[in-house]
Amino acid sequence: MSVRLIVRTFSELCITVGALIILFVVYVLFWTGVKAAGATEGQIDGLQDRWARGAVSAPAPAVSPSSSPTTDAPASTAPAPAAYPDGKAFAMLYIPRLGKGWEWPILENTKVRTLQKGLGHYRGTASLGATGNFAVAGHRRTYGDPFKDFPKLRPGDAVIVTDGTTWFTYRIDKKPYRTVPSDTGVIDPVPRKSGFDGPGRYLTLTTCDPEWGSSHRLIAWAHLDETRPVTDGRPAAFHS
Repeated sequence: MSVRLIVRTFSELCITVGALIILFVVYVLFWTGVKAAGATEGQIDGLQDRWARGAVSAPAPAVSPSSSPTTDAPASTAPAPAAYPDGKAFAMLYIPRLGKGWEWPILENTKVRTLQKGLGHYRGTASLGATGNFAVAGHRRTYGDPFKDFPKLRPGDAVIVTDGTTWFTYRIDKKPYRTVPSDTGVIDPVPRKSGFDGPGRYLTLTTCDPEWGSSHRLIAWAHLDETRPVTDGRPAAFHS
C-alpha cells in the first residue's frame, strides 16, 4: 500500500469521524431542545386545558404499606406519601430569578423520558404544599436547559408553583449546595445539610453538575412562605 493511499484513507476517516461529532453536537445542542420545546408546550397546553375544565391532578390517597410475607420487618405505621398520576403533569413551576419567561411543567417521576418533557417530581416525596419535602429534578443542559442558570439562585429567591387552584410561594434558604448523586438524604422529609432543624413544608430542587457532566449534583432548598388561591391573582413574588 502506497503512502499516498494511506494518507488518503486516514484523511477520509478523519472527515467521517468529524462529521459524526458535528452531528452529535447538533443533536445535543439543538435537536434535544427542539424536542423538549414541543413536548413541554404539549404538557403546558394539556395542563391549562384541564384547569380550564376544572380538573386538577390531586395526589391519590395515601396507603399504609403492609409487610412482605418473606421478610421479618414489621409493617410501617406511617402512611405512605401520596402519589400524583405517574408520568403526568400536575403543576407549573416558575423561578423569576431565572428569567421573566421561565416556566416549566412538573410531571410525576424522574425517569429519563419524563425529564425530556419538563421537570420531575421525586416519587415518594411530599405533595405540593404539604408537610415534608416536595422534591423536583431537572436537566442542567439538553432538553431545553431548564436549570442552566441554577448557580444563580440566591437566598430569598422565590420559587412559585401552582396546581391550578393555589399558588405556593417558596423561598430559597441558601446558595446551591454541591454533592454527589448517592447523597439521597438531600430529599429527605427534613433534608440533610439543609440547615432545617425540624419538620416543615420544604421544597428541594436538584440538577446535574458540572454544566455538561453528571458526576455531582447541585441542590437548592426552600421553605413555604405563602399560599393564595389562583382567583386572587398572581403572587407579588413574580415582581420581586
